[in-house]
Amino acid sequence: MKILLIGSGGREHALAYALKKSDTPVELLCTQGNPGILQLAKKADVDIDNSSELVTFCREEKIDLVVVGPEQPLANGIADILRENSIHVFGPSKKAAMLESSKAFAKEFMNKYGIPTAEHKKFDKGKINICKEYIEGLQSFPVVIKADGLAAGKGVIIAETKEEAINSVEDMFSGKFGKAGDTLVIEEFMKGQEASILAVTDGKDFITLASSQDHKRIFDDDKGPNTGGMGAYSPAPVVTNEVLDKVHREIVIPAIEGMHQEGTPFIGCLYAGLMIDNGTPKVVEFNVRFGDPETQAVLMNFDGDFARLLYSASDGKLDKSAVRNVCVSHTCCVIMASKGYPDSYPKGQLITGIEEAEINGSLVFHAGTKYDNGKLTASGGRVLGVTGKGNTLQEAIDNAYYSVSKINFENCFYRKDIGKKGLQQNS
Repeated sequence: MKILLIGSGGREHALAYALKKSDTPVELLCTQGNPGILQLAKKADVDIDNSSELVTFCREEKIDLVVVGPEQPLANGIADILRENSIHVFGPSKKAAMLESSKAFAKEFMNKYGIPTAEHKKFDKGKINICKEYIEGLQSFPVVIKADGLAAGKGVIIAETKEEAINSVEDMFSGKFGKAGDTLVIEEFMKGQEASILAVTDGKDFITLASSQDHKRIFDDDKGPNTGGMGAYSPAPVVTNEVLDKVHREIVIPAIEGMHQEGTPFIGCLYAGLMIDNGTPKVVEFNVRFGDPETQAVLMNFDGDFARLLYSASDGKLDKSAVRNVCVSHTCCVIMASKGYPDSYPKGQLITGIEEAEINGSLVFHAGTKYDNGKLTASGGRVLGVTGKGNTLQEAIDNAYYSVSKINFENCFYRKDIGKKGLQQNS
């Protein structure tokens, strides 16, 4: 099977890893790529923003399947273009991608189809005074303030006080997140533990992969600003069989059926970011692609023919027999970032120790790296996703952090508590 992979981050490196491990022989091409992905795939010289060039490339190269990693191309409608030209693509249409590209749309959708989520209110840029009045009238803090559009996972502020909430609103409306912040959603702060569920769906049927828990805040103990994700572990013990059954019945099935009723069938990976309190799951957010860094942890747990699974979903005939086991072990992914992320951070630092780190079943997924004069250097805020594996969560954590200790680059920063909540849940 000849597959074109779109994207260049840690998620895409994990997707490349799983695709190449498939029972089905895979010839993998990638668009942007990174040094890790390019160990598994050949670089494709194609501009994905040029529709005719992309379609011509897929036809000439006889691409069997296009797998879209990041959210922005999906929000731009790349899947629509490919499907209109009879090219198989794993990823939702532009309209279906609004579940992620518009927080306001997603909230309205969840209300319409009875999907449990937080109480919320929407405000447009021209109504800043009404927005401030609303905040002044709130009796309970913290509150969650979300930029409506795509903001690379950083457009969410948890405001502890009225003053912080008003300052956050002013920052967003003044352009902190560009046009993504022209509309805001303010919602109640939900208590509980977060978890992520990834559902592979053909628009009718679905299969969920192993559960996971992301760590969004930059510092240990969930302190500091939100990031694109500082680490994840899988499976998440908070997602019991009973909880997963509720997620299927109350969230995934209504979402897939609702999208079908809206005339926008969802084909791809439906990501449900959850808050679970006393066994009751509610949706924090929907994403329309594999999560990052959850994918690194989840796909290390996967056993089966991943290429066949994604192709069957894109073909509208989900083949669950492609999956032998969604969870063969415990995994822990620790993001090694450049100090200063998610704001300004240095680039160009020399990276050493990756070969020494890949022991005991651990893998190092490249996120923000590049070669500079033949030497591997840091090129992004999140640089590497070091992922350990074990028979227990503690073993997976220990293996991940041992591998982290072998890697060096200047101004390196990482959380020291990835997986800690899972250990507490197990105790």
